[in-house]
Amino acid sequence: MFKKLKNKLKDALTSFSKKAEGEAEVISEEVVEEPVKEKSVPEEKLVAEKIIEKPVVEKKKEVVEDKPAVCVPKKEEVVVEKKEVKEPTEEELERMDDLIEKGHQKKSEKVPMKFDAGQMQHVPDLENIEEPVEKEVIEEKAEIIEEAIQRPKKRFGLFKKKEKPVVEKETVSKEEPKKKGLGKLTEKLTTKKISAEKFEKIFWDLELVLLENNVSVQVIDKIKENLKEELVDKPLPRNVSAKILEVLKRTLDEILTFDKLDLIALAKDKKPLIIAVFGINGAGKTTSIAKLTKYFQNNGLSVVLAACDTFRAAAIQQLEEHANNLKVKMIKHDYGSDAAAVAFDAKKYAEKNGVDVVLIDTAGRLHSNANLMAELEKIIRITEPDVKLFVGESITGNDCVEQAEKFNSLVEMDGAILTKADVDEKGGAPLSISYVIKKPILFLGVGQEYKDLEEFDKDKVLERLGL
Repeated sequence: MFKKLKNKLKDALTSFSKKAEGEAEVISEEVVEEPVKEKSVPEEKLVAEKIIEKPVVEKKKEVVEDKPAVCVPKKEEVVVEKKEVKEPTEEELERMDDLIEKGHQKKSEKVPMKFDAGQMQHVPDLENIEEPVEKEVIEEKAEIIEEAIQRPKKRFGLFKKKEKPVVEKETVSKEEPKKKGLGKLTEKLTTKKISAEKFEKIFWDLELVLLENNVSVQVIDKIKENLKEELVDKPLPRNVSAKILEVLKRTLDEILTFDKLDLIALAKDKKPLIIAVFGINGAGKTTSIAKLTKYFQNNGLSVVLAACDTFRAAAIQQLEEHANNLKVKMIKHDYGSDAAAVAFDAKKYAEKNGVDVVLIDTAGRLHSNANLMAELEKIIRITEPDVKLFVGESITGNDCVEQAEKFNSLVEMDGAILTKADVDEKGGAPLSISYVIKKPILFLGVGQEYKDLEEFDKDKVLERLGL
């Protein structure tokens, strides 16, 4: 079953995926992020965001940390509170310069120094001053040096330190480095894409395979639409073949998905359940009715048959033979009698005798035969069947689909039975009828025996197609 379609479909899909990869264009895209507009920030906030190195200061404790380990214990640490210090006057500055100049002139004259633990500084040792340096000059110089030490903001003479340049910290958000890194990754993106024009070109081979295997145009258009949506103008996945198979399987699953019509549940719920069967000549209606009879019997339900094909004497004899084999009652009239009257009598018999199901076998007819279609409408009007089933040959492919479509437009069907599915190598009809008439396939005829009636299962169909 579906062997030919399975093999050809496999080859076509492989070819399609290779062509898709070969015809795809390599596209390099540059992704540039738009600059973020900076919000206006108050001047005070901007000033606050700058980091300025301040001179060493305000507490003597900070000076202690920079000194060697000779310092006194912690308990003797002296913390000098911040005091306001007056700026040196011009006279003091001149006097300091004079003293410094004198100190340079008298190189041989050295001023002894000592370490003052209280101030944590080396200060002149006034007690051990040697000549010719005058004591008064040294004392004056010491006072000025002391004042200089107490002025952290301004140092001058030999004690002046070079101030470090002010360093302003750029206001950069924490997320900026991440953006820069992402920008590097997305600056150039190379992908493979296939255009709509090239897709149409490479899909043609797959379309031919589907047409040759009796898949309807409507189903092909649906498959094409879904594949186009997934592949055209989009980055092709690494495994193109797997993607195509996935889309095809999803599409067919959607096409074959309909609410199940449970005849057994209906028969148990309503008595009698009246089922009328229609189709063209030679499609296998009578044999399908016999198989349905066995199906109901296997589920504990009783059946009565109505031989409404009064145009052929052989049709009445054929149905009667099946009735005898299955041991069920058959209602018949003479050759050429009113088919609607036979169906009416079968319905009354079932109501009177408590029969669960009435199966009406109608004459085969083409939808173009106006007289036979009028008779069909009369049978439906009189018996008011609960279920109307179309029977078609699976091997006829698109012809079967067209017949189902025409019958459905004249007499609204509830479902379909496809015969000879076991010898259908193409399998186009089972994939198409449900989608075209929007009704479920109930059974597949898979042999000549009464038991050879298989309930339609979409999963089994997809499995047989290798999907």
